[in-house]
Amino acid sequence: MKQILLLEDLPEIRAWLKTLALQVFPGAQIHESARIHDALQLVNAMRFDVALCDLGLPDGSGVEVVQALRDKQPDVQSVVVTIHDDDEHLFPALQAGAFGYLLKEQSREQLAEQLQRIAQGEPPLSPSIARRVIQYFTAQARLQPQHIGGNDADSVTPHVQLTDRENEVLLRVAKGFTLPEIGQQLNLSRHTIADYVKQIYRKLNVSSRAEAALEAQRLGLFRR
Repeated sequence: MKQILLLEDLPEIRAWLKTLALQVFPGAQIHESARIHDALQLVNAMRFDVALCDLGLPDGSGVEVVQALRDKQPDVQSVVVTIHDDDEHLFPALQAGAFGYLLKEQSREQLAEQLQRIAQGEPPLSPSIARRVIQYFTAQARLQPQHIGGNDADSVTPHVQLTDRENEVLLRVAKGFTLPEIGQQLNLSRHTIADYVKQIYRKLNVSSRAEAALEAQRLGLFRR
């Protein structure tokens, strides 16, 4: 039975998200909280599989809970569910360890479809958020100064050794393609791609698509 933390202060939205969570994870046990203080107590008291966290709470930002989960329970898939689609909210949440970022403006059917990606090891990202992340890191890659002589990927992360195939997969992950799409592009099964992604994440010591995109930018893959 999955244990799910639900952090949302508005009762009607909390009830809506609970229905959504049970639709995606039938039989799950939902632990509700309307405040960060109470959520942190739950994090200290039990183990969770998934967390659905709002950002704007009466006693602070849900990012605090996302970070506490990353530090205390790194296997938890923390997903921000919010109205905020700006960089000032998005990137601090991803840096704190959010596995996904969804916008409340979407329909329940759309949110359910995106949350179902968790079972496939894919981060649930609203389409506009995925585009924003990719555009950000693509822009950063263009601003990255070119190195004359030597391998600039080695100069940035000399300790990372990825195979050519892993680089191909990483680039496509960073660009926002799903595992089935990457498999189709490389003529490999989705399960094979999932194994590559796990191996890449382990080598790069990352746990989210956003972090993988940053590493792809540092390795110079966007310029190839």
